Amino acid sequence: MVSRPLIRALSCLLLSAGLTGAARTHSHTPAPTPASSTEVSSSAFRSAIVIDAASGRVLYEDRADVQNPPASVTKLMTFLIVAEKIKQGEFALDTPVTVTAEASHTGGSRVWLVDKEKISVEELLYALMVQSANDAATALATQVAGSKEAFVELMNAKARELGMVHTRFESPHGLPPGRDQEADLSTARDLAALARQLLVETDILRYSSTRARDFRHQNGKVVQMTTHNHLLALLPGCDGLKTGYYEKAGFSLVATVQRNGRRVIAVILGSPERKLRDITTTRLITRGFAALGPAPAGPTAIPEGRPAGPGPVPSPAPATAGPQRLPAPGPTVGPVATPASGGNAPAIRAMPLRPEDMLPDADETAPPAAEGTPPAVHIDTSGAKH
Repeated sequence: MVSRPLIRALSCLLLSAGLTGAARTHSHTPAPTPASSTEVSSSAFRSAIVIDAASGRVLYEDRADVQNPPASVTKLMTFLIVAEKIKQGEFALDTPVTVTAEASHTGGSRVWLVDKEKISVEELLYALMVQSANDAATALATQVAGSKEAFVELMNAKARELGMVHTRFESPHGLPPGRDQEADLSTARDLAALARQLLVETDILRYSSTRARDFRHQNGKVVQMTTHNHLLALLPGCDGLKTGYYEKAGFSLVATVQRNGRRVIAVILGSPERKLRDITTTRLITRGFAALGPAPAGPTAIPEGRPAGPGPVPSPAPATAGPQRLPAPGPTVGPVATPASGGNAPAIRAMPLRPEDMLPDADETAPPAAEGTPPAVHIDTSGAKH
């Protein structure tokens, strides 16, 4: 019969051995290493760049001069041309635009404009930026220049003026080309220059920061518009600018973020997946802010976007002149001698995204012939379906 003292001794011995083994096992467990998802992969896009909005200095670039169809990012130039015409006094935000048959028949993402109905320039601009409405782009182009073709000439003239040497526009909306047509083409560097011009000269942030808004037709029917830019909700300080997609073009995004008085612009073209585009853009923005360093004291260099959300939106305030305006865009968006991605680049933190945040946008599950899959119905003020 085993004595109690012996049992106690054996128990202590076994307990000591167990603790020692656990400690040994724990000591051999490798420390967690940074996930590879924190790296920026060159396969995540065809062309990319990050710049300081205030100076135009390049903070990161990778194949920034490679051409790619911008898809609906094209609408940024459409917005700029319309904004300049308003600034020149050719028409106003409340000017009614008579919708043409051509505009009403433009497919893809749209707000279902009706032939001969009258919609204000301001509402069409919201449709352009929030819903990425191709019919609104066509209606605005016709209003400004008399035809899409004449408007495209204005777009290309402006591109040349801004030094967008690798850009050629063929449409005001960025839809895939039809038979015997050419595709719109641009680069990350050119689109960064365009974005900077928009931030300097227009109030685009009022539109691009809006996440949801009702579009009201002349007959009272309402279309509920929702932004395609998920980063507005997921990335602190993001207030623009534009997404784009069709099959051959891939997923593209021009994004801008302001934090502590500093603003960066990131452009990514031709990503194979939407969530990859969004996550990579976020990492590039993080890299950009790290490269900028501490924020300087003083007023912000560029106005912050209006808090986004559904509901009534005040009319955009006119662009203001003065010392807080950014310097005019120039050749500072050109190539840098040493890529910012090399050397001791700052660590890039992955954005915390939930699976539900990564559901594809309606416009980005559409067939190749259209950037948008519109809602199934119009909704009138009584909520009846049509």
